[in-house]
Order: sequence, then structure tokens, then C-alpha cells
Amino acid sequence: MKSIFLVLTLSLISAFSFGQVNYLEPKLDNIRWISGTWHGEAFGGQTEEIWSEPSGGSMMATFKLIVDGKVSFYEIEIIRESENSLVLQLKHFTNDLRGWETKDETVDFPLKYITEDKAVFEGMSFEKVTSTEMNVYVDIQNAKGEVETVKFNYQKASKPLKPLIKVPKATEELNIDGLATEAIWENAKWYPLDQLWLGALFTDDDFSGRYKLTWTPEALYLLAEITDDVLLDQEKDPLTNWWDDDCLEIFIDEDNSGGEHQYNHNAFAYHVALDGNVVDMSTEKKGKLYNSHVESKRNTKGNVTLWEVKINLFNDSYSDDKPNQPIILNTGKYIGFALAYCDNDNSEHRENFVGSIAVTGEDKNRGWIDADIFGTLHLIEGN
Repeated sequence: MKSIFLVLTLSLISAFSFGQVNYLEPKLDNIRWISGTWHGEAFGGQTEEIWSEPSGGSMMATFKLIVDGKVSFYEIEIIRESENSLVLQLKHFTNDLRGWETKDETVDFPLKYITEDKAVFEGMSFEKVTSTEMNVYVDIQNAKGEVETVKFNYQKASKPLKPLIKVPKATEELNIDGLATEAIWENAKWYPLDQLWLGALFTDDDFSGRYKLTWTPEALYLLAEITDDVLLDQEKDPLTNWWDDDCLEIFIDEDNSGGEHQYNHNAFAYHVALDGNVVDMSTEKKGKLYNSHVESKRNTKGNVTLWEVKINLFNDSYSDDKPNQPIILNTGKYIGFALAYCDNDNSEHRENFVGSIAVTGEDKNRGWIDADIFGTLHLIEGN
């Protein structure tokens, strides 16, 4: 009895002192979460790593590093079953596919252990942050012969990354005043708002639009220039037929995962009204004000309106029934995005709905339901 008590006591001390770690079997199925297309930044460039699903006793990956628009080097990687365990092996190649290693040489990383969110090999480890974010740590020898651990932060692409817009980071504070006097707006690129999603064809005299984007860790920023001969705000109640008044509609999919979002917060479709109210569908299947998510200011001169907008981003754990904190943005992040404008000159319903993305098929008014039609933003440091 004393020996049993001693074993139980030591087990409890160990659990409380070091925490209970759930080690998993060295099976490919237990690291299936590594599979997918991953993008990040390292060594002054952009990285892409594509892992296959387990099959035939292995997983395979391709890796490439792009610096200044050119491939620096490639890797081919595998994780395969070996002697009741796993081993990671890789070979490096130059940008013209000449091998770094000799013909039969590989760089090998035997498995140490697997947990629910980690796969640790000798010299390389994978860490699952979320279903769409992963860290990879690699031990690399520097010029002095010292070994340092380099961290690669990856975001998972769950849908195609086209069209892709690279969004430069702002280096100064932005004031939402509708004036856009900051240097970032002077240097950022204009993108067209010219795809007819709904309604009759329009002329440039009736409507034209374009936009710019930037970001800070705090938020995504939008500058939209809209030429519209009539600005209409006929509904006094912001939650009544808000889509039939003139408004900007900003589509945001925080993790670029795509998919359905009609009555959930997998993505948002913010209608920004002329009076600044922000409306989207709630999980209760009715309109709700999300004014704390989006801050805007517009400045109209003649037929031209300049909208300056600050957008806080929330992930898909957002709940309408509890407090929520916006996420912090970082370099390398991918965001699903589209922009549209509801144009109504003087009709009961909006006359045109013009978007930033070319949508295939007859039904082009799908952004408020389907985040798969969104384009992709890639947050970068400079231009």
C-alpha cells in the first residue's frame, strides 16, 4: 500500500511540476495538420511551403524562397515512416535546380516526439498555432559556426490567392479625417472598382471608383475615391434596407479561409453608410450595427467623395453575445478582401452594385454569402 501511495504521490508531483504532456504515436496521421499550402517571410523575402496529405507512408513538401521577385533556392522535403518512427529528409537546390548536396546525400532530422500541437525532430520542429497558422523552427549554422534557431511563421492558404494585392505597412499614424494627407496614401497604388455585380451597365459620368490600402498592427486602412453624380440616403433607420442606399461595402475574411458566411462570422460584409453607420448580418439572421469595427470619414467635393476608413479585424471565433478583441496584424499575413459600392440615384432599390473582383457565373452578388469570391491581401513591410 505504501509503495502504491508513493507512486501516486510522485505522479501527482510530476504532473503539477511539469504539466501533463500528451505524447502521440509516431504516425503520419498525428501530424496531418502540417499538410496544406503555407506562406510566410524569412531571410528578407517570401517563403512558400506546400505539404501533401499522408499517403504511401510519407508526406512530401516543396519549399521556395523568393527575394526581390526572384527565387533564391528550393527544397524538396519528405517525412517518411522508418523503423517504427518518422524521419524528415530534405535536399536543397539552386534557382536553376542544381543540387547543393551530392547525388545520394540528404539532410536528415530523426523524430524526437509528437504532441497534439507539435512535431519535434532533431534540428527542426513544427508548432501548430491555429488551424491556419504554423511556426517552423530550424537549427541553422551561421558563418561563425554557431548554431542558431530560426523561426518561420506561416499562414495557411485555404483558397487560391488570386487576385493578390500586396499591402504596404504605414510608417506613421493615420488620422481618419477624409483628407488622406499621410505619405503612405501618396505612395500607395490605386486599384480599380469596376466590376458590375448587379444592375444595369453604367457610364463613368454616373459612377467610377478606385481604392488604396495600407495597414498597421492595429488595423487595416482603406482609401476609396468614388465619383457618383447622386448620393442617396433615403432610409432613416440604418437597419432598414441598408443595401438600397449609397454605401461602401467592405468584405473581410480575416484568415483568408473562404467559405460560407451568410449568418455567421467566418467573414464580414460591412455596409458603410453615408452617415457612418456600419451594418452586417448577425448570427440572428438580421441586420446589426457594427460601428465599433469600422471608423470612417468622407469628404465630398462636387461629384467626388473620398472615403477614409479604419477596419478592425476579428477572427471567426467572434461572438455577437460577448466582448471581442480585434486581432493584431503582422507582416506576411493573408486576408480575404473585396470592396463594392451600392449606387442608387433615385430608385426604390439600388440601381448598380459594383465590385473590385471579377466574379464568374450568372449570380455575381455572392460576396455577402460566399467568401470564396474574395481576393487576397498580403501584408508586407514596404512597397
